[in-house]
Amino acid sequence: MARVSTRTAASEAPPSPLDFLRVIADEQRWQLLVELARSDRRVAELTELTGRPQNLVSYHLAELRRVGLVSSRRSSADRRDTYYRIDIARCSEGLSAAGGALHPSLQHGARSIRPAAPRPRRAPRVLFLCTGNSARSQMAEALIEARSGGVVEARSAGSHPKTLHPNAVRVMAERGIDIAGRPTKHLERFTRTRFDRVITLCDKVREICPEFPGAPVTSHWSMADPAAGADTDEASYPAFVRTADEVEARVALLISELIEHPSERRAS
Repeated sequence: MARVSTRTAASEAPPSPLDFLRVIADEQRWQLLVELARSDRRVAELTELTGRPQNLVSYHLAELRRVGLVSSRRSSADRRDTYYRIDIARCSEGLSAAGGALHPSLQHGARSIRPAAPRPRRAPRVLFLCTGNSARSQMAEALIEARSGGVVEARSAGSHPKTLHPNAVRVMAERGIDIAGRPTKHLERFTRTRFDRVITLCDKVREICPEFPGAPVTSHWSMADPAAGADTDEASYPAFVRTADEVEARVALLISELIEHPSERRAS
């Protein structure tokens, strides 16, 4: 079956290089992008982090959404809340197009290939959390271990573990990763374990996420449960494909950050 595209309608009409630069050149919008690059956020959180009034934050978020650099999704924990997320791929495309418009040598594709980053002396450790530990967090755990070649050590757990979803097994198998038979685990199992990163993939779990020893860096990836709202496994399969695509894209960025910038693994 063909992959389901994760592109939005906005991303089909990229801004001109000049429009892109005008949008990101604003200091307040740049600050919002920096915060969203660290974690998905709600408006109230962005207001607190930036020290700007809510109406101003909302205005700048609307401008970032207009050019497809930011998207939003209703919280599954509280439908009155909305999570905003950055589209890193779209940002990269915009920067590349702007550079290429000035001179072809400034496009990403024209850069010389950098040597591979050295393998860290200690494997960075990441914990992924969601509600059931049956899909999102399991896929993230498997993908980061596979795509990092085992350089990153990962675990996953849930607040209310349930059986591993067959579609999670299916979409991972299509990516060459076998997760069949993996156990689901309760997050309390890891509350005394030290991690470099703790990442919540479910809005509900974020609200109850416990503190972990060592003050790990925490991030939130606001992702809907791919199994929600479907009557059959086959009906929910496209949602699982979209979820796996998004997890894989986010994991690729996380691997780069953990391996190429090890000093940023821990909270300051």
